[in-house]
Amino acid sequence: MKKSVFVALTLVVLLVHSLAKGESYDKKVMNIHNKAITVDTHCDTPMALLEDDFNVAARNKAPESRVDFPRMKEGGLDAIFFAAFTGQRERTPENIQKAYETANQMIEKTYEECKKNSEMAEVATEPDDVNRIAAEGKRAIYIGMENGFPIGTELSRVEEFYKKGVRYITLCHSANNDICDSSADKKGAEHNGLSAFGKEVVKEMNRLGMMIDVSHISDQSFYDVLGLSSAPVIASHSSVRAIAHHPRNLSDDMIKALAKKGGVIQICMLDDYIKDPDTTTVRFQKENELRKVFSSKDWETMSDDDKAKIRAEWRNLDKNYPKELPTVADFVDHIDYVKKLVGIDFVGIGSDFDGGGGIKDCADVSEFPRITREMMARGYTSEEIAKVWGGNFFRVFNVIEEKATK
Repeated sequence: MKKSVFVALTLVVLLVHSLAKGESYDKKVMNIHNKAITVDTHCDTPMALLEDDFNVAARNKAPESRVDFPRMKEGGLDAIFFAAFTGQRERTPENIQKAYETANQMIEKTYEECKKNSEMAEVATEPDDVNRIAAEGKRAIYIGMENGFPIGTELSRVEEFYKKGVRYITLCHSANNDICDSSADKKGAEHNGLSAFGKEVVKEMNRLGMMIDVSHISDQSFYDVLGLSSAPVIASHSSVRAIAHHPRNLSDDMIKALAKKGGVIQICMLDDYIKDPDTTTVRFQKENELRKVFSSKDWETMSDDDKAKIRAEWRNLDKNYPKELPTVADFVDHIDYVKKLVGIDFVGIGSDFDGGGGIKDCADVSEFPRITREMMARGYTSEEIAKVWGGNFFRVFNVIEEKATK
């Protein structure tokens, strides 16, 4: 009897010790995470801002929503880039004007929400703004533009958007535009890289100190940008092609060239950019069917109700055809790869939350400390973790501004 009591007490002591040890380690993770200036360089939350039923100042739930001010605070995220995204359509004056108006609506709504919730967040425009805003216990909201489509062929719009707070432009999206070729256009190359107008856009962005984002652009467009730009460039949400063989990701040679130029690759959290998809599943086939609808000409002519039904079908994929998502460990494999290839100074994080990003054990911004935990488990120092979470990106941001001739 005494022996069994002794054993039971021993197990209790070991359990308490184990829990205390776990709690202590969690505190260490959060200490290192919170000491870093953290930034997520790409999310598509501005699309949700235009919806009447979305409140960015309230705590929402994934997967319908992955970013809001309360969850940014929970996840120790100091700053984020809200991307004003417009999909690529036929390059008619009417479509360009519509994209221009939509981009402006997203930008205006970002300012409006930050002003309305000024105790929680503030729009930031300079690299150092994040330090002041974070010290005040608020979130720094930077603005990017995903797809140069709203510029059309009007060069003056680059400066116009810069003056409105836009600090990077992703030159194109999933199809070629007037600036450059896309990595995903099924028709293939149109300009064989940057167009003549695109070269002027790059020079203008250099002049202003606006970051050039090479995510989504074709390989030749990428090399054209690096050859022409007088400043480093960023890939706001791209991963490693050697691990996940998507054309949206960067090859080893591209990562080396980006690093040599002094730029940074921000690893994306969208599943197919982290691991190659299983093309044999029903889920994969259903996704492809819906993607065809989203990218078709019919999408623009659909009624709002029909569009809502298609979006609902997309959301129901997880319910009807669950997908085995990549993990934080899979995600950090990409950070490891870049670190070994070119060094720790050229890699960061750009989730693509609310635009397709989200993995098994990191569904929204509140769970970002899990990435820090995984890096710690792999032996990353606190200095290296701080570089990945924001140090590298803000270094590049500063250099680009310093080289501006505006």
